[in-house]
Amino acid sequence: MNPYLPTSQTEQDAMLAAAGVQTPLAFYRAVPDRLRLDAFDGIPAGISEFEAKKSFERMARNNTAFDVCLRGGGAYRHFIPAAVGHMAGRAEFVTAYTPYQAEISQGILQAIFEYQTGICRLTGMDASNASLYDGATAAGEAVCMCADARRREVCVAKTTAPHVLAVLETYCRAHGLVLRMLDERAGQLNPDFELSAQTACVYVQSPNFYGIFEDIDALAEKAHAVGAKLVVGINPIALGLTEPPTQADVVCGEGQPLGIPVSFGGPYLGILACKKDMMRKLPGRIVGQTVDKDGKTAYCLTLQTREQHIRREKASSSVCSNQALCALRAGIYLASMGGTGVAEVARQCYHKAHYACEQFAKAGFARVHHAPFFHEFLTDCKTRAKAVAKTLAAHGILSGLPVGENRMLWCVTECVSREDIDRTAAILAREATVARGVQA
Repeated sequence: MNPYLPTSQTEQDAMLAAAGVQTPLAFYRAVPDRLRLDAFDGIPAGISEFEAKKSFERMARNNTAFDVCLRGGGAYRHFIPAAVGHMAGRAEFVTAYTPYQAEISQGILQAIFEYQTGICRLTGMDASNASLYDGATAAGEAVCMCADARRREVCVAKTTAPHVLAVLETYCRAHGLVLRMLDERAGQLNPDFELSAQTACVYVQSPNFYGIFEDIDALAEKAHAVGAKLVVGINPIALGLTEPPTQADVVCGEGQPLGIPVSFGGPYLGILACKKDMMRKLPGRIVGQTVDKDGKTAYCLTLQTREQHIRREKASSSVCSNQALCALRAGIYLASMGGTGVAEVARQCYHKAHYACEQFAKAGFARVHHAPFFHEFLTDCKTRAKAVAKTLAAHGILSGLPVGENRMLWCVTECVSREDIDRTAAILAREATVARGVQA
């Protein structure tokens, strides 16, 4: 694929002649004259490519590029192998959209199938769909899968990330479901809650918003005891270190850590997978593997309803597309890293985060909770969190996410070095000393 395809005047004239018109404006003859503009008032004259490039470079210099990133909260800076961008940038994939015609879409269908296979192996589920828009919408679709005419209550842990919770509220309201918030205790879901025959599912994120692991075994037992489903929101990198949540009925999550850059908030990737008995309720589409008339391996779309595309008022979900290019990146990332690679990334995240937690505590920024965590942790700041963020920014460090006035949610991935952590801890120690002096 070329980023720019020039055409000469001779070529343009040939195309117009083949179309039976004399000028490009003839293609717009159906537009009434009163709606057509001969000139664009207020828009300056065009500039050269060189000038445009320089203009964008000047604007880009207004952005702050941090050397060290210690912020997560739903989007994470991980190392992305060069193979991911190279393979995903091939013209065959960049231009691919909905693979309705299986006979000419075998490449993208196989890519989606490989993505689904990787997600199933990672989550321990039986089936995965072809992807969703992001982790938050995946959570919304997951809880709606569990509801029926009799069970209309969705129970959600307050330890859920705020942006996911906001989308869950929207989905439940739109589907006429009752959203019930379950209290937290010491950074985890408080287990002292009751479910009823009206409960459709319990949604819990693990690791949760504070980076803490939830007790999935106990939650599964409690939900299943009343016939409700358990939906678990996961971090796919954390599954390189922990056992998959096979006790869950549905697993969802944000796939951005799997080879997708932070990119100012998107596009991202929604992971959605489930047990076999829930498979027919999966929204979107599933790519299946079969054989053609000659017995050769072939791929096709399966278990998708046309209502998803053309009869929207009868659809069970609002999904009519997928994030195929992002899913492709995730599939290439998983294939490139392999199980060993993903496990190594998870180990580095875990150990570096725990080292940072120890060093920050020595600097006067003690952790708020005590339960086991993955690569995010919440600390007291001893001063205003925004002031701490500003101080670190002056040293080229993107701080943790301010939570309230005096707390900060830190995230440490494999991209953060020991030297970065030690330098941050030294700055925090000075900040804590200043704060004590002010208080005195």
